[in-house]
Parts: sequence; C-alpha cells; structure tokens
Amino acid sequence: INTGIIVFSVVVISLTLGTLGGYALARSGKRYAFYLLMLALIFRAMPHITLVSGYLLPFFEWNLWGHLPTAIIVMVAINQPFTLWMLHSFFLNIPKDLDESAMVDGCTRFQAFRHVIIPVMWPGVVTTGLFSFLLAYNDFTVTATLLSQSNQTMVPKIASFLGTTQTEGNVMFAVAAVVSATAPLFVLILFFQRQIVSGLTAGAVKG
Repeated sequence: INTGIIVFSVVVISLTLGTLGGYALARSGKRYAFYLLMLALIFRAMPHITLVSGYLLPFFEWNLWGHLPTAIIVMVAINQPFTLWMLHSFFLNIPKDLDESAMVDGCTRFQAFRHVIIPVMWPGVVTTGLFSFLLAYNDFTVTATLLSQSNQTMVPKIASFLGTTQTEGNVMFAVAAVVSATAPLFVLILFFQRQIVSGLTAGAVKG
C-alpha cells in the first residue's frame, strides 16, 4: 500500500508540473529557458544520497522524518528535472501553429494546451509517466533513508528480506519476492506498449 501511494503521488505530481513547465519553456522562446533546463539537468545528475542527506537534519528538526509525504516531496524534487526535460523535448516537436489555430478559434492558452496539445503528445506523456513510475517504484535510497520501518516501501522490504534468506537458506522465497516485484512492470509495459513506442520515436522522422 505504501508503495502504491508513493508511486501514484510521484507520477501524478511530476506529470502535472512537468507538462505545465515543459510547455511554458518550449513556448517561451527565451534564452533563460535553456539555462533553467541546464540547471535542472545538473541537479538531476547529482547522486541521490547527496540530495537526501541534505534533507535529513531539517526533517528531523521539523518532525517530518518517517512520513510518506516527506518521501513523496523529495522524490518529486529528484524526478522533476528529468520529467521537465522529457516533456520539453516532446513539446518542441509540436508546431506552434496548433496553439495559434486553437486560440484563433476562441480558445484561451490553457484551453489550447488542454484540448489540443495534450491529446497530440499523449504518447509522450505516457512514456514520461512510465519512466517516473520506474524511478518511484524502484527507489531504494530515498525510501530507506527517509521512511520509518512501518512506512517502508517494497524495495527496502525485499532487500531486508533477501538478507534474511541468505542466512536461513530460503532461496525460493527470495525468488518469489523478486518475481512479485517485477510483475507490475511487465503488466504496465504490455498495456502501454503502443504509446511507449510512439513516444520514444516521436520526432525521429520529420517530413
């Protein structure tokens, strides 16, 4: 349950902020957009343990350590630069004429974004959402460091369980735990495979 709450929250928040921010940067045409993206890329390239360790002291002082919203906020902060980069690149492949045509027909900027742009780049949103899902689902550093034992997610739990199976010799239980952890990933990829392929190949061929 904890894993589902964290993964769902991280994906929804990251995609919401990423689509709005990526669209704004792609349509701004300003030079500062490039520097913002470079700053986001540098932040994303930093090791997770470096970022998490910087949050520990204030979280302890403010009594925020061990709670699910704390881990969600940190994981969104870590994931957001990647989401912003991905969605920004997808928005750049969509002609501005679509926005302008929608606004000529009476749409506001947000209505054009919601009703015209998002349906066109939906495969890109699905692809980015899948990567965000993988980051949150497979995370070990953030959840193991910032969550209490009662709020731990599946990956740290499986890691501790594998340690006990090595000493007790229950190898089959360890294999079952790993298979159960990877099963949702295969289901997602099979369900969204068409959107994933469309999103990954978007902009590869231009006519």
